[in-house]
Amino acid sequence: MKSPILDDIRVIELASGIAGPSAGLQLSEAGAEVIKVEPPGGDPERGTPAFAVRNRGKRSVVLDPSTGAGMAALEQLLAGADVLIHDRTPQQAQALGLEDSILADRHPGLIVSAVTGWPADHPDSERSADELLTLARLGLLTEQPGHQPGPICIRMPFASLCAGWLCAIGVMARLADRKGATGGTAHTSIAQGALVPMTMHWARAERPTESFSKGLDKNTAIAIHRCSDGRWIHVHYSPDKAPLMSAALDAMGGKGVAAANARWGRNHTAPNFGANREIFATRPSTEWLPHLWANDVAVQPAAPFGEIYFDRQARENGYVQPVDDPVFGATLQPGSPIHLDPPSRVRGALRPLGGDTAEVCSVLRHRIKRPPGTGRGLPMEGLRVVDFGAYLAGPFASMLLADLGADVIKVEPPGGEALRYLARVFCGVHRGKKSLALDLKSSDADGTVAALARWADVFHHNIRIPAASRLGLDYDVLATTNPGIIGCHVSAYGPTGVRADWPGFDQMFQASGGWEVENGGLGNAPMWLRFGVTDHLAALASVFAVLLALRSRDRGRSGQMVSASLLGATLASTAETIVHPDGSLEPYSQLDGDQRILADGVGLYRCQDGWLAVAARDAATRISFLDLANGETSPFEAMQVAEAATLLEEIGVPCERVVEDQMDAFLDSDDNRRSGLSTRFDHPSLGRLDQIGAR
Repeated sequence: MKSPILDDIRVIELASGIAGPSAGLQLSEAGAEVIKVEPPGGDPERGTPAFAVRNRGKRSVVLDPSTGAGMAALEQLLAGADVLIHDRTPQQAQALGLEDSILADRHPGLIVSAVTGWPADHPDSERSADELLTLARLGLLTEQPGHQPGPICIRMPFASLCAGWLCAIGVMARLADRKGATGGTAHTSIAQGALVPMTMHWARAERPTESFSKGLDKNTAIAIHRCSDGRWIHVHYSPDKAPLMSAALDAMGGKGVAAANARWGRNHTAPNFGANREIFATRPSTEWLPHLWANDVAVQPAAPFGEIYFDRQARENGYVQPVDDPVFGATLQPGSPIHLDPPSRVRGALRPLGGDTAEVCSVLRHRIKRPPGTGRGLPMEGLRVVDFGAYLAGPFASMLLADLGADVIKVEPPGGEALRYLARVFCGVHRGKKSLALDLKSSDADGTVAALARWADVFHHNIRIPAASRLGLDYDVLATTNPGIIGCHVSAYGPTGVRADWPGFDQMFQASGGWEVENGGLGNAPMWLRFGVTDHLAALASVFAVLLALRSRDRGRSGQMVSASLLGATLASTAETIVHPDGSLEPYSQLDGDQRILADGVGLYRCQDGWLAVAARDAATRISFLDLANGETSPFEAMQVAEAATLLEEIGVPCERVVEDQMDAFLDSDDNRRSGLSTRFDHPSLGRLDQIGAR
């Protein structure tokens, strides 16, 4: 058997919550030895299902770095480590002797990734890393329309999930540095994670086209339809050609269709949206779903949270794995969301608190000496990538590689990729690439594709495999031209199983993964997040897979085809609960029917002049908040936001004003540009272009 790709890497993880531990989990399951460092008494989240999943298979060490003995033990661990992941702000890191300059001095060759609330060089760098508070301050809580006017809580922790992938990618980019450089920083933040999917929305141009100016309307009707059995289904693109729908439209007649369309608003992918909605209500979901699937219509039910663990396709692709947890017993947990050789794999259940302290701290390990590189700069400088993808998941991945320094060629048809009709979205996933127009359906393209394969280190796409093969994008064929080439495919449902070649879009997986039900709030209709979250999570997973494959090749192995999928990335996002074989779930937080309260003391509260986000997440701050609220559900309605915030800060309860309509303010901010959260450059046709930055 081949040894795991990261079997020579040791990671010290000094982080709580979602982002840092999620990154550590992906590195661990790719073969790294990850040492989870917890304080005496354990991480506050230990004992929860989320902690059990995100920290499984890691070695457990207890030490207190704020003490002399604890710092000495941590120093010994860092001396033998390749990577440090921590979540301390710059001031907190300085107090522990973990600031970048000191670590670079004491531990040359160590890769350091801090996952904080905001970038270290941003004025908000010392602010909380709480997801709700970060989204409130960024202005993203009003970017998502809810079931009522005003800001809403977003149940899916997409910012932390994206930040976890950014951390893992940053570490891998340093490990696979094309110049052979060792060590360095790979920092990220919850704010940067939150901005990942905003590349499709927050941008402006000096000379915008009509399409660019319009963007994606927040108020577009979303194709989540209720069937006669009360279940909701999410359909992407027009279902009009499916025989049952076609016959029903004919029976409704032209005037009836027009009247129904007028009643329900407009959806840009379904010209008969209103008529579709009324027709779907005439049959049960159990009849609609198999019919639409049989006719190649992209659709999934808005399923309850956890139901996806019993999906046959998820199991066949290894996206669900049984884990015998010491606390929760037999469970189903997310498996690796990527496929590569040798594979990432679950490395065991959560270990007892401190169970590895004596062994790990008594055995002195020295970092493996690696040859010095030729200099600093972007880690992927010199990497050559061909992007054959379309829409979001494929192109966003190759844009990230371009942001890391890769030379990327985007290949699209002579008439342009289909997404160009949404110009703002298109620009948000294609910066930094060269453009090549090529008709892959023409036999004349074969020589060009072969030349691109000879040139490239990596080719990446999200075309369905049968179509990709017809276009000459078969890995075995391209590998005959370049045996070292790495291919990466992002699919909807994974590389094997009956749905391997089915069409799929972000909407399908927010629905089937249970997130639409949870984001809708208790008792409400399901709600889709307009940020395209699962597309972006799949793209991030695919970049991680590519970087692992590059490191494998650098260690003397051959090129290979790797893959990620929307299904796999979605399952990985549900790690906050554990599913038992009988389908029962461990309890998890649910959003209330007003879409404003996530848990006691965590949510949005109305004030006289706006809204306040409150995050009393631990026992002490929760008690303080509940004492202050004194049983009132709206304790601040008679106060100004500033007055309520001052009151909460005096008793130590974290909070933030909910700011609204922030795109222009965000893009105008010099602080955001200096810290890389936004960027400005000249576009050949749009003029000066402002958009989300590469950091």
